[in-house]
Amino acid sequence: MPRTKFEDVIFTIIMVFVMVYAMICYNIALSTGGMSSSVFLSAFHELVIMAPVAFILDFFFVGKMAKKTAFKLINPEKENPFHLVLAISAVSVMWMCPLMSFVATLLFKNAGTNLIPVWLQTVALNFPMAFFWQMCYAGPFVRFVFRLIFRRAGSAAAAAEECA
Repeated sequence: MPRTKFEDVIFTIIMVFVMVYAMICYNIALSTGGMSSSVFLSAFHELVIMAPVAFILDFFFVGKMAKKTAFKLINPEKENPFHLVLAISAVSVMWMCPLMSFVATLLFKNAGTNLIPVWLQTVALNFPMAFFWQMCYAGPFVRFVFRLIFRRAGSAAAAAEECA
């Protein structure tokens, strides 16, 4: 996990790319009726808009709230420290999914007077995908890549992080 502001920025950038790109692909596939090769390319057009929004929301607001909430739920001194990682991930999804779904609804759904119902439907469709993608794939992958970039040789904390 990040220890400095610089590391936090890098971690957030990687996580935003992995989460936002996957969720954009998912939403395009939903709206076009299925997954195809063109979805992967089309997603990059939305990524240039959605990634900066996600970075700002996560880095300045949601990330801080998620960490505070997770530390209220989990005591890493008494429990497995990885439970803290899972709690931060879960709380992040609980905030980011509705917020990013709202932005996507405003920008891409042409909801008109049905903004709230379309947003709620978007959240309902996105939440299961976002939660399981984060917990099972994006989170472990990004933590692995982050550990490769920021190797901490010889420290006990580094060894513990490698196990997590």
